[in-house]
Amino acid sequence: MPVRRFALVLCALAIAVLLCRNKISAAAADNPSGPTPVLAELFTSEGCSSCPPADDILAKLQALQPVAGARVIVLSEHVTYWDHLGWRDPFSDEIFTRRQQEYGNRFGLDDVYTPQMVIDGAQQTGGSNSRAIVKAIEAQLAVPKPPLRIQDAAWAEGTLHFSVDLSGASALKGDLYAALASDQEESSVERGENQGRHLQYVSVVRVLQLLKTKPGESYSIKLPKGLDRGKMHLVVFLQKSGPARVLAIATQPV
Repeated sequence: MPVRRFALVLCALAIAVLLCRNKISAAAADNPSGPTPVLAELFTSEGCSSCPPADDILAKLQALQPVAGARVIVLSEHVTYWDHLGWRDPFSDEIFTRRQQEYGNRFGLDDVYTPQMVIDGAQQTGGSNSRAIVKAIEAQLAVPKPPLRIQDAAWAEGTLHFSVDLSGASALKGDLYAALASDQEESSVERGENQGRHLQYVSVVRVLQLLKTKPGESYSIKLPKGLDRGKMHLVVFLQKSGPARVLAIATQPV
């Protein structure tokens, strides 16, 4: 990625941040209880030369929180369909490829692509299009989310045990997901389109699991073999089947 183009991407995001901070969102004004959580999923790959700027935008969304009235919860999901082109992404998994394909069907896309950003399961845009990403986040503030709470999260050897308080969202029907994500990851790419680059990521999903939604249910996530739990966090979200709109979401360090 040329330095000039990379700088333009960051500049565009910075402009979007300033525009958002210079206005008060009507949704934020109507929500005295605090910012509305909004899920931003980035479908990316180390085999894709267009993806590093989007990875950086995801990191800045998390760090800067640019949209007034929103708490952006980010997930980096690495797909597998670039893996046969000279470099296997060490964070890629078929579950993310299938999830992106399901989104593609929902949005009526002819094909999936990277980098792609999906906001709250309701809107999609290019992962490097900072203005469109900010607008999509703003649009989701008009949709209220009931509280969802993660409780009693604790590790026992290589398994994370936790429960979820869904009482605030008991009237909503959907699929309950848990994503176990590492806070930060990095990788030196030896082959493929990003050969020679040292890449850094935030909120890299290592496990995405569909949970049962019975009242009082407790859950567990087993860390894949060879992974150190290190600095990780748990994201739990209720989503209309499809996948479609995210109805409720919470996150917690673990």
